Amino acid sequence: MLRRFHSLTGVALALGLAVIALTGAALSVQPALDRLATPAIVRGASVAALAEAVAARHQSIDSIRKRPDGSITVAFADGDIAGVERVDPATGMGLGDYRASEVSRFITNLHRSFLAGDAGRAAAGIGALAMLALTASGMVMLVRRLGGPRALFRPIPGAPAQRWHGALGRLAAAGLLLSSLTGLWMSASTFGFIPESEAAIPDVVASAGPPAPVGTLAALKVADVADLRELTFPAPGDSTDVYRLRSSAGEARIDAATGAAVAFAPATTLDRLQDLVRMLHTGRGAWALGLWLGLSAATVPVFAATGFLSWRRRRAARPRIARNVSARSADTIILVGSEGNSTWGFAATLHAALTAAGHHIHTGDMNDLAPVHASAGRLLILAATCGDGAAPASAKNFLVRLAALNDPVPVALLGFGDRNFGRFCGFADDVSAAIAAKGWPQILPMKRIDRCSAQEFAQWGHGLGAALGHDLALEHVCEPPKTFALELVEREDYGVAVGAPVAILRFRAPGTGAKAGRLPSFEPGDLVGVLPPGGPMPRFYSLASAARDGVLEICVRLREGGLCSTFLHALAPGDLIQAFVRENPAFRPNRGSAPLILIGAGAGIGPLAGFVRANQAGRPVHLYWGGRSAASDFLYERELAQHLAEKRLTSLRTAFSRGPDGGAYVQDRIAADAPRLRELIRQGAQILVCGGRDMAQAVTHALDPVVRPLGLDLAILKSSGRYVEDVY
Repeated sequence: MLRRFHSLTGVALALGLAVIALTGAALSVQPALDRLATPAIVRGASVAALAEAVAARHQSIDSIRKRPDGSITVAFADGDIAGVERVDPATGMGLGDYRASEVSRFITNLHRSFLAGDAGRAAAGIGALAMLALTASGMVMLVRRLGGPRALFRPIPGAPAQRWHGALGRLAAAGLLLSSLTGLWMSASTFGFIPESEAAIPDVVASAGPPAPVGTLAALKVADVADLRELTFPAPGDSTDVYRLRSSAGEARIDAATGAAVAFAPATTLDRLQDLVRMLHTGRGAWALGLWLGLSAATVPVFAATGFLSWRRRRAARPRIARNVSARSADTIILVGSEGNSTWGFAATLHAALTAAGHHIHTGDMNDLAPVHASAGRLLILAATCGDGAAPASAKNFLVRLAALNDPVPVALLGFGDRNFGRFCGFADDVSAAIAAKGWPQILPMKRIDRCSAQEFAQWGHGLGAALGHDLALEHVCEPPKTFALELVEREDYGVAVGAPVAILRFRAPGTGAKAGRLPSFEPGDLVGVLPPGGPMPRFYSLASAARDGVLEICVRLREGGLCSTFLHALAPGDLIQAFVRENPAFRPNRGSAPLILIGAGAGIGPLAGFVRANQAGRPVHLYWGGRSAASDFLYERELAQHLAEKRLTSLRTAFSRGPDGGAYVQDRIAADAPRLRELIRQGAQILVCGGRDMAQAVTHALDPVVRPLGLDLAILKSSGRYVEDVY
């Protein structure tokens, strides 16, 4: 719900918010320019001395005023010539005529009212409210997505547009919140929703004595130019008129003959608050603040563009569901937990079949679970599992929301996962346990679907139809991903002698010269999905290269009976494959100079070698890797030696299970190096692990006693992004 509000509000108001933000950014530069062009006002200069110096140069003075830009101006009349001039606040000497910038005035009016009067001012106020809501909701979603407030500065996963959107949001959120809150206050004040100051100064009459020189008036001598707002002179020839002094302290009436303050109204708390709000919004009087607010505002058009791209990508990736009724009018609720939108395809098929059977269906994210869903006759949950048992993006808040619901509703739970993972459908198991603990009735026992099997889905549909009392045919056809061609240009083969063939394969886009294709953008640790001939599902491999390397490189172990690995190992240079790239930003080194500890075994060295290759800055990188035989399958041996010489790799610890000393495993090297690793982790090191599930589990057991003396455990390191895995 929060994401939908954020997206729709942002898309609907993008243009207006961009206008407000860009004009605000342009105006934010003005305080700094004024600071450079306007003489500084030094505290201690009296208003009386300034008025005396000005009065000596002109026949008649109407007022002396401190402008919002910090300049002091004098409105004067010399015979038939009247004008307004800028003056030096220290000497009262003239600095030339004062003319307001028409460009600045135009931008200000565009910012405040879209050049549309009161209707435009109301629209600008609505824009400030929308900006406040968008900034607050965006930060809440970012905190949730990254795992809590403590993880707010973790690397942001997702497509480039999503990463830019989140990263700029972190930087600009405080400035945008301040600008929108103060802008909303000023708009409310304009339309009278905030009461004006009730302080009033009584009407007074002067002593009517002969006026004294303005420089001798006691009340003006004690008034500081730094606090001046405006000094209005008595009307010429009117002995009963008084000086009117407005300052940050309040408003005073001063007798022109005696120099005494005959009336005074102190500034109220509301007056001071209004002044503070105006300063915080405009930066007037605080040029550094103005520049900061301007930089924050300048990010808004980028937010609009990246937000729109992310929104359009989500809409394009998620199947469109026809006749999706509201939750209140539905007899059946379908909730979907999906990471890559494939589960949404199954949900769309189920939704269409149930609708055709006469049901009223509402389909939404698992994160949207709410009390209104309990009023439906049944709840169908399609829960995918991300990685080795984690919740997918659209279901991360489901268990918390489920715990808050008390009204029972009949449930059917369908889990989606990959049987190659240890916790096959692990998140669905967690959901099942939580539902059972609440005692909710089950329409069907939980079923697990392996690797998006349409056949298993159809079988579950027959069972659901029987429970509902009618036939239900679920014929789901997975939409194939959009792929591009890759040509194998080079391969290195290892491990044949020990019965574990591993190949390093390097691909380029087909063609030569001007006809050569281009590789998509990717980084080491991202995934390439390969579609083997005759294979219904892609197989994913971690990338060992970046697009800037000019090749797409993967490290593939031949698995017995493996359709895709057999296909890849049979390739010869010049052969083509069909593939697509999927970003994997969660498995990537954090930015900064803290040490990296890379741990892998077998073909899991691929992305780790890519991280080392990309370490041009020479940050400390320590690689632990295990293979079978140094003579047969020492992957990347020559390249790693070169990286050691170039200081891209700080240290290398290898373990070979068929070594001459009886063999060792990577976890043995970790245990032996415990003191050194503990010191690296104390220095803030990040640990990245890639390889098989059994190896990763052994590594966790070896690392646990390493980190515990530091008051840490692997769960803490994982929550802070300092321990990440890419496990298969």
